[in-house]
Amino acid sequence: MSHAASAASPFQVRLEPSGRSYPLDDAETVLAGGIRHGINLPYGCKDGACGSCKCQKLSGQVRHGPHQSKALSEDEEAQGWVLTCCASALSDLVLQVQQVGSQGMFACKKVPTRVSLLERKSPDVMRLLLQLPASEPLQYHAGQYIDFLLPGGQRRSYSMACAPHRVREGLELHVRHMPGGLFTDLVFGAMKERDILRIEGPFGSFYLRDSAKPIILLASGTGFAPAKALLEHLQFTGSQRQIALYWGGRRPSDLYMDDWVQQLLPALPTLRYVPVVSDALAQDHWHGRTGLVHLALLQDQPDLHMHQVYACGAPAMVEAARRDFLAAGLPADEFFADAFTSAADKLAAPT
Repeated sequence: MSHAASAASPFQVRLEPSGRSYPLDDAETVLAGGIRHGINLPYGCKDGACGSCKCQKLSGQVRHGPHQSKALSEDEEAQGWVLTCCASALSDLVLQVQQVGSQGMFACKKVPTRVSLLERKSPDVMRLLLQLPASEPLQYHAGQYIDFLLPGGQRRSYSMACAPHRVREGLELHVRHMPGGLFTDLVFGAMKERDILRIEGPFGSFYLRDSAKPIILLASGTGFAPAKALLEHLQFTGSQRQIALYWGGRRPSDLYMDDWVQQLLPALPTLRYVPVVSDALAQDHWHGRTGLVHLALLQDQPDLHMHQVYACGAPAMVEAARRDFLAAGLPADEFFADAFTSAADKLAAPT
């Protein structure tokens, strides 16, 4: 076979147990190829920081680009684990991917948006509403996220905080201020209503799976944003599934839309809500649950083998919950996560 002929034959990726396959373009990552072909691979940050896309390699060879050791350690890589977001194929590949679903993926698109509302919900959380062009509606699954396209090719990712049926009222996002942050300094500083921003999406594999199992939504801080979208979707579809929302923060002010949840409870009778605060001060006058939010759940529900969990928020919380929930009987393929990795997380000491 000539060199030209081999160059025209891209490597193939086959996914088991679904049997689905797709070709990769030259130098394209496994995840990028899957997204391009509409294949529903699990992923989160797309930057080698969160580990959501990690899967087992059954055959073939890959080369990993820069990534965090917490997402994929050297030992895991030696055992055949792959981070699809930063892995390029060196041969045909067969990967074990449990979370490839049948739910349709929506095409990613780049669209301009206009800021229609900036509402401060706490000292460091802004509720942002974006108006989308009527000619370019954004289709997505509740729980997914978009990227803001910033100068210099920079991107910042935020989960939609509203269900798809509400997007015409404005695309809702919850932005926590990270002092020195390229985007959050803008949101909490110079940004004003009617400013134009460019976004791309939807991204992510964090969305509801069909099941009759009780749902546990576990959120920390602004990890509440995708949980809110899921709750709105469950209410809109008339779901009869049992739902528990455990929302954790350091101080009560971190539960920045507690009043919204309280107002939802009568309208969604299958919902149980447990707010948890880890570092309340005397002046907070907090009389609710205290400690780590995922441990509060385990105190109430020590056996999780019949549940489905959606965890969103700080990577440390997500990883602790994954470890402890699996030990409490939760099936590994019933844990869905959206770890909120910051730009600092993505840049810190890549391996």
